[in-house]
Amino acid sequence: MALREHSPVAVIADAHFHDLEGDFGQDRMTGDHRLTARSWSETRCSTRVFNESFAALPAALDRIAARGIRHVVLLGDYSDDGQKATVAAVAALLERYAARFSMSFYILPGNHDGYARAGRHQTKEFLADDGRALNITSDPDVAATDPHAILTETMYCAGYPEALTPLARHGLTPCPGDFHWETPFGSSGAFEDRHYRLTSADGKRQADLVDASYLVEPEEGLWLLMIDANVFQPADDATGLCRASDFIDSTGAGWNAVIRQRRYLIDWIANVHRRAACDSKNLLCFSHYPVVDVFADNLESELALFGQTNVARRTPREDVAETLLQAGMTRHFSGHIHVYGSSERKTGDRTLTNIAVPSLVAFPPAFRIVHGAADGPTCETVSLADLPVDGRVVHLYRRECDRLGEPAHPAFDALSYGDFLYAHQEALVTHRFFPREWPQEMAALFSGSTLRRLLAQLDLPPSTLSDLARAGGVRTDALAALPLLRLVTDWYALRQAQDMALPFIPSDRLSIYKALADHGGIWPMEGASAATASGRQFLKTFLSVLRLSLDRACISR
Repeated sequence: MALREHSPVAVIADAHFHDLEGDFGQDRMTGDHRLTARSWSETRCSTRVFNESFAALPAALDRIAARGIRHVVLLGDYSDDGQKATVAAVAALLERYAARFSMSFYILPGNHDGYARAGRHQTKEFLADDGRALNITSDPDVAATDPHAILTETMYCAGYPEALTPLARHGLTPCPGDFHWETPFGSSGAFEDRHYRLTSADGKRQADLVDASYLVEPEEGLWLLMIDANVFQPADDATGLCRASDFIDSTGAGWNAVIRQRRYLIDWIANVHRRAACDSKNLLCFSHYPVVDVFADNLESELALFGQTNVARRTPREDVAETLLQAGMTRHFSGHIHVYGSSERKTGDRTLTNIAVPSLVAFPPAFRIVHGAADGPTCETVSLADLPVDGRVVHLYRRECDRLGEPAHPAFDALSYGDFLYAHQEALVTHRFFPREWPQEMAALFSGSTLRRLLAQLDLPPSTLSDLARAGGVRTDALAALPLLRLVTDWYALRQAQDMALPFIPSDRLSIYKALADHGGIWPMEGASAATASGRQFLKTFLSVLRLSLDRACISR
């Protein structure tokens, strides 16, 4: 039997919804605007924005509804950080769209939506109306040491299954209209029937945990394989298995831990693929975590540049793809890393493609739509870059900066959501990547400087600039004056967004980047001091990653 066409499926990843108009158990924080807003000080250090999620998720759902799409996958991290009030707000939002537009939602928990068995405390920095920052927390210890903190249970991030219960009817348990529904353990949707056991690395601790995976057939012939790849392994020093510290955070584990510790999932995945092929089902596979390096085999360069970063720790090993290929998987949709693109892993004549779905609250803001056809699915990407910026929030950001005696960030002048997130990338470089991930000496070289000054500090002759300009067909003065902060910002933007970054980068700057990527990084190491040689090698590797990003963005050599 041939595959049949199926209705489109919208896929949203990493919405990280924050209820900007919620009260977290007490009066709202701000008087003029009645908002419960997170601070810019925390936003500029985070790989996602917070307050802007309040508009982004409904905007995505509105665009999905306008197309008449009924099936919507939420690919994990649908909540800010699993706070009880936030998860309840997500559930209420989905209920409204389900009722109004007859949408069916199929959710998977991400690493931010719940934690292990008993959960963990959350403390976040919010803004008062005058720009003051104060903590709202579920942790009594924080409240005891901070006289201005607000203590509320609604900030607590619950564990499994409590964290899943508010959203249970959105795919996690069978619904009357499903043609088929199952879990790795059978047809029961009860969470008590979906337990598996994990053992600590030293073999002395064991814990039973809930698996939220399921297979659903929402319309005849369409199978959605929803894989819960969170792994909360007991720690060697765990005591009662009821504290957050009793478990290892799943954030960096992903599929690397799944194939080691949850082999029953691999058997189930293989079984589902065999049945799908036998019964001619259109099978789409989803999990929060990628199964292939989303940056296209860039891990070696990541390690050489920055060491064990979050990206490096979250990159799946090669045996993940090999294991899943053996199980029959050929296509997989993921979130988690907040990037756009597709990557492949080949083994013999088999290929596994990982389709990375970008976040709604990071650059580039977008979601995917999977269109089903007899010859296989195709993907469409829908950008949210044209959304307006919430002036109420920007007003609070400005008040915060005024109170801190800091200049307003250029992001506050953005005319669109895409422009805001692109400007947020620069704030990330300054406040997160340089101080937390870059080697100190390299961050010092690249901070507040130009390409001319960098090359001079690396003891390269003045003719280097003119040689690069001539080879790349760009102006020497433009090349020399290139701000390194802008280069680094665009390096991250191109790496994360590929061609979706191009509307935000002027063509003359792209020409400079092509010149650098194609003709830079060939400087000799011999005769240079150890520090100079190290800097030249860093720049060479940095530009090789830029070249790969330009290639993936379809910028020709």
